[in-house]
Amino acid sequence: MDVATAQATTQDLLDEISSAVITDRRFLETVFVGVLGRSHVLLEDVPGTGKTLTARTLATTLGLSFSRIQFTPDLLPADVTGTHVFNEQDRSFEFSKGPIFANVVLADEINRAPPKTQSALLEAMEEGQVTVDGDTHDLPEPFFVIATQNPVEMEGTFELPEAQVDRFGIKASMGYPTADGERELLDRRLGRTEQSPSVESVLDREQVTALRAVPEDVRVDPDVLDYMVAITRATREHRHAEVGVSPRGTQRFLELARARAVIAGRDYVTPDDVKWVARPALAHRVVLTPEARVDGVSKAAVIKRVLDEVPVPTV
Repeated sequence: MDVATAQATTQDLLDEISSAVITDRRFLETVFVGVLGRSHVLLEDVPGTGKTLTARTLATTLGLSFSRIQFTPDLLPADVTGTHVFNEQDRSFEFSKGPIFANVVLADEINRAPPKTQSALLEAMEEGQVTVDGDTHDLPEPFFVIATQNPVEMEGTFELPEAQVDRFGIKASMGYPTADGERELLDRRLGRTEQSPSVESVLDREQVTALRAVPEDVRVDPDVLDYMVAITRATREHRHAEVGVSPRGTQRFLELARARAVIAGRDYVTPDDVKWVARPALAHRVVLTPEARVDGVSKAAVIKRVLDEVPVPTV
């Protein structure tokens, strides 16, 4: 699949998703940059804005197997990964796969589960496999997690460990729809008998694999690479950042910038692509200093300041 075909396919996918989800087009593009860049996606917003619908609709349009895990305070790691059960017929233990064995896994309200259960996803997200009782099991390919979480200030939530947050390539928020968008939501509801909208599959598993391989052929000039490194290193030196972007984050930054170039229909990355993905790709990886949190400085503000300060190359 070439870049032009990938761009057209992406637009068809986004159009189909938009027929079910009322949200800003840029938000959908941000989510799909994560999918195309072979990253996991974290969606944070208040309940009822459409996070779960977005994940389910995306899986349907991609034609991939889908599994939803509702994270709760009493959820155990084995409830996610699976466990060995005793087979009375042949008197042996056999592995019973958990809901994580799907192409698209929706970790719904992930920050309502305790840290031990949240950590059950770490190996799966990084290695594409799970280890249970010493046995390693490969997950389906492609595999990616779309996690939703409520704002950490809400009752009954546990803040995600930094190590797990760093596994997400993209973090995005939907926000409330505009007045016109909310009216369209009601008009669409009047036009169907089901509570939730439905969509059609646009691709199948083989086509998704081919689509996700396209960014690997996107060219990145040395000046742009230096620009990306300068941005991530500047986050580590910023006075409001206790911990900056990790080397893993730098690599994901590159992969997401190339995915953004494909969506824009180009086989090369520009500084504008880098700027476009910087906030959703980097902000969640920054750990603020206590003083910054007291002063109300946001992680996004740190990234914005870095982008303003780092010289942009001429390409």
